Amino acid sequence: MTEPSPTSELLARRARLLGPAYRLFYEQPFHPVRGEGVWLFDAAGTPYLDAYNNVVCVGHAHPHVVEAIARQAATLNTHTRYLHDGILDYAERLLATMPAALGHATFTCSGSEANDLAMRIATAHTGGKGLIVTRFAYHGVTSAIACASPSLGKFVQIGEHVRLVDAPSGGDDDTGRRFADGVSAAIADLRAHGIAPAALMVDTVFSSDGIFTGPTGFLREAVEAIHAAGGVFIADEVQPGFARTGEAFWGFMRHGVVPDIVTMGKPMGNGHPVAGLVVKPEVMRAFGQTSRYFNTFGGNPVSMAAASAVLDVIEQQDLQRNALRVGRYLRESLAALGQRHALVGEVRGAGMFVGVELVDDRSTRTPAAADAARVVNGLRERQVLLSATGEHANVLKIRPPLVFTREHADLLVQRLDEVLTAIAG
Repeated sequence: MTEPSPTSELLARRARLLGPAYRLFYEQPFHPVRGEGVWLFDAAGTPYLDAYNNVVCVGHAHPHVVEAIARQAATLNTHTRYLHDGILDYAERLLATMPAALGHATFTCSGSEANDLAMRIATAHTGGKGLIVTRFAYHGVTSAIACASPSLGKFVQIGEHVRLVDAPSGGDDDTGRRFADGVSAAIADLRAHGIAPAALMVDTVFSSDGIFTGPTGFLREAVEAIHAAGGVFIADEVQPGFARTGEAFWGFMRHGVVPDIVTMGKPMGNGHPVAGLVVKPEVMRAFGQTSRYFNTFGGNPVSMAAASAVLDVIEQQDLQRNALRVGRYLRESLAALGQRHALVGEVRGAGMFVGVELVDDRSTRTPAAADAARVVNGLRERQVLLSATGEHANVLKIRPPLVFTREHADLLVQRLDEVLTAIAG
């Protein structure tokens, strides 16, 4: 009788203990036991190049962040209803990266909580409840925000107060106008149903929709449209924030707009459960007067130490510049690869956030979803980790830790070339 493999035993144990709701990546599930920089290692010590995990934005197990967490955990960790310098010191540093109009910071434990809170603030400020998001957006898992996360598919019911608009694809001079027209139509439809618009919320690289980053400035007209309707603009920076786009510290800055609210997620603490938002004081006022915000450990001393250490590393290692330079090199290398492989329809992105759209036919741009899955799993077999995104799951999603180098980019492109060649053959 054949003995069960360690992986099959682990899968059975996982199913028994965690139930059916959790999902795993890859046809052959990956079991890392250690991380360092841009690498994850399995139990045999095999290194896997991590080109996917943006949450650990300054690299797995960065010693400066680890030491800051350990030092503070050994000293004090308690809630934000006591006075503590750490939360104030970090708030000052965070706000200094933002436009001056954004004057208050509030902390949570996850990006979902931050987006949930942002909508509560927007509703209190505007008196409306209508929310506009893109057609395949993801903004979180709380009940209040999952209903505005259509990328969750059949697992979620879109709220009656939510309107979906097409993502700003195309990358031409009319991209901004088309997107603004969609937002204006959504505003009109909300009003036709007696719903006052409260907010336009977008992930500023539109990662779940398929990664749409150009041309810079295309968000301005849509932001003007929501403001004219009495609503606010919420920039979801959970994925594009903290220097990832290279061109700017925050994704919205690439478009020359100032959001009313900016939300952030766990890259803030390199994976430590800390997130939050910043907001214009006048937008926060009504919520502060009518609500009592309480989050037991949002902004606790250990979380603030982790977050501050992340800013240290980004500054000291000049990771925004690294994201700009290595990201450009990676996109150029991938575009060159596309000249040899018809499956590659387009390479797009900004900084260390790159999408490679795979198509069956370049003239019709028919999504190559099945081949994208083969590529993702083929790369996993060759010790490179990434995923796919977009409504048809045909866009390779590349967003490695910001310490990614040209050598790592070369390895990724080499392995991708091997997989595409195998598929073509």
